[in-house]
Amino acid sequence: MEYRHLGAAGLKVPVLSFGAGTFGGQGPLFGAWGSTDASEARRLVDICLEAGVNMFDTADVYSNGASEEVLGAAIKGRRDQVIISTKTGLPMGDGPNDAGTSRPRLIRAVEDALRRLGTDYIDLLQLHAFDAETPVEEVVSALDDLVRAGKIRYVGASNFSGWEMMKSLAAADKHGNPRYVAHQVYYSLVGRDYEWELMPLGLDQGVGALVWSPLGWGRLTGKIRRGQPLPEQSRLHQTAEFGPPVDDERLFDIIDVLDAIAEETGRTVPQIALNWLLRRPSISSVIIGARNEEQLRQNLGAVGWALTPEQVAKLDAASEVTAAYPYFPYRRQEGFARLNPPAV
Repeated sequence: MEYRHLGAAGLKVPVLSFGAGTFGGQGPLFGAWGSTDASEARRLVDICLEAGVNMFDTADVYSNGASEEVLGAAIKGRRDQVIISTKTGLPMGDGPNDAGTSRPRLIRAVEDALRRLGTDYIDLLQLHAFDAETPVEEVVSALDDLVRAGKIRYVGASNFSGWEMMKSLAAADKHGNPRYVAHQVYYSLVGRDYEWELMPLGLDQGVGALVWSPLGWGRLTGKIRRGQPLPEQSRLHQTAEFGPPVDDERLFDIIDVLDAIAEETGRTVPQIALNWLLRRPSISSVIIGARNEEQLRQNLGAVGWALTPEQVAKLDAASEVTAAYPYFPYRRQEGFARLNPPAV
């Protein structure tokens, strides 16, 4: 397993980490991904650790806290072998202070997560969304207090826009509070918007990307083909409307190239899609999920080899889309390109 620094932090993380969103199985959306119980989770954790995958990502909102509980049970007795990443900020109740990242909400959320995980510290706490109703100074100050108390070690964010991330980093720098070292983002061959602004920001500011849904919300599992009906067992039947939209023709063009490279390499479609991500700038770790041992072992096969430059170029061409203003290609013209070199 390859390890990389988490952004500009000293902590090294595996290039593949495990997403525990399938643990628990409670709730209408964040519980619909799977129903892995503690015994099944322990087996998946065993396989991960054997492969060198020692980072596990979850969130309080996944299965209404059950994901954290199952993960805590699965790692019991080997806390010192793992890196725990969890997230907070989305609603955990109907009360006025049951969502967001105000000081009382963050303190209570961390205490609840520690209890569910069965640990006394969280390696990486990420804010699951930007809270426009709470001053960023209050947020970074509360995070600073939690770091100083030893309850969290690093801080990050998830699904922030560029201005939200920069505003948060500026506030942290101004007051000497911990900077966000990680940004958990959606990025895949079928969803490359991350490259337009957030990737250059990450490279410039030392914020490493942790990629969620690297298989395009289940579209790059190798089960979807042009002209064929969606498999009955696909989660997309229930979850497609909640995920990032993808144009069908573009999806099938990408799958055609993935199939051709799979034929050349003997690798699976998911392995190729994951390997492509691992070559992109600013990526610290790609979060893989699995509902069973077979899925996990297949995804672990994405490391230990590399696509050729020619294969990468074919995937780049098939998946490229015109960036939105002000990121579209005129910036690559002479003059603009000198001032704004592309990140990829």
